[in-house]
Amino acid sequence: MQKFAFLQNSLVAASFLFAAGVQAQQAEPLQKADAARGQATSALCAGCHGADGNAPAPTFPKLAGQHPEYIVKQLKNFKPKEGGKPERENSVMLGMASTLTDQQMLDVAAYFGSQTQVPAVAATKEGAELGKKIWRAGIPSKNVPACAACHGPKGDGMPAQYPRLAGQWAEYTEAQLVGFRQGTRLNNAVMTTVASRLSDKEIKAVADFAAGLR
Repeated sequence: MQKFAFLQNSLVAASFLFAAGVQAQQAEPLQKADAARGQATSALCAGCHGADGNAPAPTFPKLAGQHPEYIVKQLKNFKPKEGGKPERENSVMLGMASTLTDQQMLDVAAYFGSQTQVPAVAATKEGAELGKKIWRAGIPSKNVPACAACHGPKGDGMPAQYPRLAGQWAEYTEAQLVGFRQGTRLNNAVMTTVASRLSDKEIKAVADFAAGLR
């Protein structure tokens, strides 16, 4: 726990090294996303998300192979709006995202999106079977739509709005669904509604199934 707290503090402190030049850079016109530039910026992210976007622990999401548009959206959601709170609250990501220019966001997202994901695996056959049913057909009795309707049959997702979930850490996906249900994550109204209708068992099953998708 102390090691994790030290890592968090170190990452937040490191992120503020970029702050001095952010305002000046922000006014410059955006260029086409450049993965090579993004790789340099990704050094700030490597401690949690891995150098190639394959997070070493399920506390953090895998970014390798994720839609760049989705990564950019989340980074912007972590930044507070003028005179208000960020759409997605996370103390570590607040410190990191707040120092990035729009161009750096585009570039680092392009870098992680270009990397190859090392997929996770489904933890249990029982959970994966229930998850498969919900993923493909939803839960009509609860008015829960099929996950595949937005995230795709293979979990590939849709750029910007819906992330790739195939191969993601099951524990991370589960935590996000619980966050949507509890109202601690509020940056997607559709997911807030869907998650509010799922039980703990159903959430775990969906996350487990998604981890095993290829």
